[in-house]
Amino acid sequence: MLKFVYTFLLMLGAAWGPVAHAESVLFLNPGKTDEAFWISYSQFMQAAAKDLRIDLRILYSQRMPELTVAQARLALQGPDRPNYLVFVNEQYVAPQILRLAQGSGVKLFTVNASLTANQLSLLGERSDRLGSLVPNDEEGGYLMLKELIRQHPPVAPGQVIELLAFSGLKITPSSQLREQGMLRALAEHPEVRLRQVVYGGWSRGRAYEQAKLLFRRYPNVSLVWSANDEMAFGAMQAYSETGGVPGKDALFSGVNTSPAALQAMIDGRLSVLVGGHFTLGGWALVELHDVEMGVDLDQYGGRDRLIPVLQLIDKAHAKRLLAMGASPDYGVNFRRLSAKGRPTSYRYPFSLQTLMR
Repeated sequence: MLKFVYTFLLMLGAAWGPVAHAESVLFLNPGKTDEAFWISYSQFMQAAAKDLRIDLRILYSQRMPELTVAQARLALQGPDRPNYLVFVNEQYVAPQILRLAQGSGVKLFTVNASLTANQLSLLGERSDRLGSLVPNDEEGGYLMLKELIRQHPPVAPGQVIELLAFSGLKITPSSQLREQGMLRALAEHPEVRLRQVVYGGWSRGRAYEQAKLLFRRYPNVSLVWSANDEMAFGAMQAYSETGGVPGKDALFSGVNTSPAALQAMIDGRLSVLVGGHFTLGGWALVELHDVEMGVDLDQYGGRDRLIPVLQLIDKAHAKRLLAMGASPDYGVNFRRLSAKGRPTSYRYPFSLQTLMR
């Protein structure tokens, strides 16, 4: 594995090249190069970088935290260092990256999953850690189950609605938080019985194999909650093979605004879809560009912020987002979002509504 990591890094290092502008950003993308969510995440960042004239480089770690750390080591201790390193605290890699960054001169910014309270207390204050933008994952998990239950036909007194849940990874903060939100909604509905939570590792194939067993074990399940779209598709495939019709005989939910998920929402196969967090990397670049221009983020909402980007996507939203994805700039003027020269009452309008205007 280690040999593969360094071979992979050498190949990527050749593509890094000299920095073309003073303001350079490297994003360590934790996903795979064929993973719809992380591809869309990178595309939105590229649109922001082009508008803001930022020299952006993106490296994928293929869901291997050891590769993320190796990429960070090369970027932070090699000869061609970026001005800013943006990364995700996926599988809790942040402490290792912060240790590598000491004395490098590179400024750090975390997105999607930031440092935990325990990590922050252990690492202390760091002048090179600029801040973070994370989504409302707990609320997203909550909203998803609440909407599934709302859409389910009412049951007679004494009867129950059976639920299956597909979470991501036990050691991933976003997975943990979405699951907590699901459990909060469940506590508000005693008529719903959670049969089992399984960890599908964000994978369609793994969720499919799990769902084949679970639907045999629990044939009366009529609600299926999934922490991302890929696991929802795996569960839907397994359910279809039992003769059931997703969206009719059982209601399915998922997270992410991939083209496939948006189309499934439009077609009615997905009953509930939550999304919008693919934008966080692009919004982070707006803040980093402002930092470069001398803006103090503490005066405009704080350095570490939870952004309510996860929201319910209805069919009308899905159609607009599908059309928007075909535009290379997403129709957003990122420069106009800057806090530079604005009163301190200004707050960055980081939301899906900014895309929908």
